[in-house]
Amino acid sequence: MRTKLNITEGIFPMPVLMVATYNEDGSVNVMNAAWGTMQERGTVALNLTESHKTVANIKARGAFTVSIADADHLIEADYFGVESGNKVPDKFARSGLTATKAETVDAPVINEFPLCLECKFIEYQDDEYGIGVIGKVVNVTADERVMVDGKPDMSLVNAIAFDPYTHGYYKVSERVGDAFRDGLKLK
Repeated sequence: MRTKLNITEGIFPMPVLMVATYNEDGSVNVMNAAWGTMQERGTVALNLTESHKTVANIKARGAFTVSIADADHLIEADYFGVESGNKVPDKFARSGLTATKAETVDAPVINEFPLCLECKFIEYQDDEYGIGVIGKVVNVTADERVMVDGKPDMSLVNAIAFDPYTHGYYKVSERVGDAFRDGLKLK
């Protein structure tokens, strides 16, 4: 038997993405966005409304970064989602985190988050099926502490995911199989 649930953004896990931009004065702005994905290889799609300060910054600067939030910085990541850059212009400074300029785009990299996608703004979409920012990924960087044999080790990234049913965060840190290999056992 199955239980009927309310319709919600019910795909689990949802990534906890930190979208970072520069404000008009050059200060850092970051928001928490769970509604984001890779649209195709090299293209990111973020479901963000134009009311977000971050969207205005993306349009003005033509760039943004997307970092994967980790369990070590859960409080800061959640803060970036509960505080608005429209109301608190120095919210990044209040977090205690640090940033450096991205290598290839006019946007900040949040140093404490282990993986970062540097993106050029492509377009803003707004139609009956969704709204949001589309960006071209032009560079990807990882903190050396999560690298093993030249690749990021996701167990070291210690990424967090958002649960839309209970509004909880969960660690995504244990590898349980090999994609494109384990299913071959049934061929």
